[in-house]
Amino acid sequence: MTPSVRMAELLPHAGDMILLDEVLSCEGDTLIARAIVRPGLFSQADGSLPPWLGLELMAQAVAAWAGWQARRAGDPAKLGFLLGTRCYECHVNALPAGASLTIHVAQTLRDDLGMAIFHGQILDGEHAIAHARLNVYQPADATRYTQETI
Repeated sequence: MTPSVRMAELLPHAGDMILLDEVLSCEGDTLIARAIVRPGLFSQADGSLPPWLGLELMAQAVAAWAGWQARRAGDPAKLGFLLGTRCYECHVNALPAGASLTIHVAQTLRDDLGMAIFHGQILDGEHAIAHARLNVYQPADATRYTQETI
């Protein structure tokens, strides 16, 4: 399936914080997205992005997958949390300016409380440039984690 939906409808992000450009496919437990590296909040002097931002690209792809699932159920996208990662490896010194990156994520484990593990990979053309395992959590009610109490 090739979804045709705006990223802002799938992600609980806004404006320049949305780093993904489009969802290429979403099937079962997997999602493939595209991100074009262009000038923005996180750009380095040469227009590239720092290598650690690959983790955020994968996390947004996971969020887009969750947003797609919510949309299919008739619900709005919900807030989720990146708890951490295992083995994030980036094989380049920067995500190159102008590159069209393909981000693959696949859910490998999920429990009934909203905890999940995804494997993510970023490709620049045919070359895998980064991969990680992402530990995420999407609670039924995220407001209890985002509201301050005095």
